[in-house]
Formats: sequence, C-alpha cells, structure tokens
Amino acid sequence: MSSFEEKTIHTTPIYTGRVISVQVDDVTLPNGAVSKRELVKHPGAVAVIAVTEEGKIILVEQYRKAMEKHLVEIPAGKLEAGEVPVDTAVRELEEETGYACDRMELLVSFYTSPGFADEIVYLYEAKGLKKLEEKAALDEDEFVTLIELTIEEALALIREERIHDAKTILAIQYLQLKELKKI
Repeated sequence: MSSFEEKTIHTTPIYTGRVISVQVDDVTLPNGAVSKRELVKHPGAVAVIAVTEEGKIILVEQYRKAMEKHLVEIPAGKLEAGEVPVDTAVRELEEETGYACDRMELLVSFYTSPGFADEIVYLYEAKGLKKLEEKAALDEDEFVTLIELTIEEALALIREERIHDAKTILAIQYLQLKELKKI
C-alpha cells in the first residue's frame, strides 16, 4: 500500500442538487505542496443484470441528456437516502422493467470515475425472474422503453455505440464469461 495521501485543508461547496453536489477541496499533497481538487459527490447507484428464461438480457432504452442521445442500458438507479443497495436493485428492476425476482446476488461494486467523483455502483444479478402483472410506476421524469436482446444482439449494439456505458458493457462481458467459463 502506498502512503501517498492528500489531506483536505478546506472544502468549498459549489452546488447541491437533487442527484449530485460539487465541491472544491484545497489539499496538501504528499510533497507538502497545496493543490485544488474539484469533486462530484453522488449517493451511489445500483445496476441489475437480468436474463429471461429464454436467454434474453433485459435492457431499457432512454434518452441521456448528458450525451444528447438515446442509450440502451441495463436497469439502474441511484440509492435513496438510507436505502440498502439490494433494495434499490429490486425497486429499480420492478419500476423500469416490470420484472421481479426471487433474489439479487451482488457481483461487484465499482467506482465510475474516481479521478473526480465518489459515485459507486453495485452490480447485481437478478435470479428467478417473474413478469409482474403491472409494471411499477416510473419516476415522473423517467421515460424508458423495455428491450430484450440476446448476447449477440447486445454486442452488435455495443459496436453501434447504442450500448455505450461502462456498467452495461461490463454486464454483457460478465454474461459472456459466464457462458464460456460457467462462472
């Protein structure tokens, strides 16, 4: 382990929003110099790999303003205050896809952009899927289209950059490895 750590001297809040906050930290570097760090604070999120009995990956297509385009992604969403990640995963799967599951298995957690943001994503695999009679209500500002694809179809969308986010690409690669190596 490296002992090169930065000590925060002062934090200046810049913005606090519904999803993120932004701050600038003045820090002391390991060599004694002082520098600034622009940081995005995020409550964390979950993402869910869900595959039907027919071997179709459950995905959603939605418009992403930051990219100014539609993306196809695995179901995902941010943690609400005090919410346990597995509960968020169950809620997001039901709200976005209309599927429930018998259990959620945590596969891995990862930081999305540790150079400037503290967002952590918990990646779950849904087991024992069941189609609900009625899909739970989406958030009022959420508009998604349900898509079910084979791994081959999903790989084609990666090449076309319609699937273009790390969590979904990671999920599809996980499914490929699972199919190849029986992990």
